[in-house]
Amino acid sequence: MMSNDVQPPKAERSLGELLGELMREVTTLIRQEMTLAKTEMSQKVSRVSKDLISLAAGGAVAYIGLLTLIGAVVALLHEVVNLPVWVSALLVGLVVVGIGGFLVKKGLDALKNEDLTPRQTLETLKEDAKWAKDQTS
Repeated sequence: MMSNDVQPPKAERSLGELLGELMREVTTLIRQEMTLAKTEMSQKVSRVSKDLISLAAGGAVAYIGLLTLIGAVVALLHEVVNLPVWVSALLVGLVVVGIGGFLVKKGLDALKNEDLTPRQTLETLKEDAKWAKDQTS
């Protein structure tokens, strides 16, 4: 049994009618593919958002833990070495600032050396422009 939306081939259909039908079907297919892509991306964004929230929460908790450990080192220096609390805090602070400065400098140097130009995309665009030009010539 044949579906209602499929028309039997007719000998009297013109080339224009066939091309029109082909264009409608291609348009429908493209719309369906776009809907599928939107749905898939929406699901992925939802999952990634949840993962990013978890990552941010974990980072915040780890940061609090790091601050607590730094405070513990200050207290340890005060108790063991018998330094005033402000001197212990100053020494620990200088060490932490030094480590942070080193990491920032390392990151900045890496960014300066990074080439952010999308070279492959630019090449593809040039090739596409050449192809389009060749087609119109």
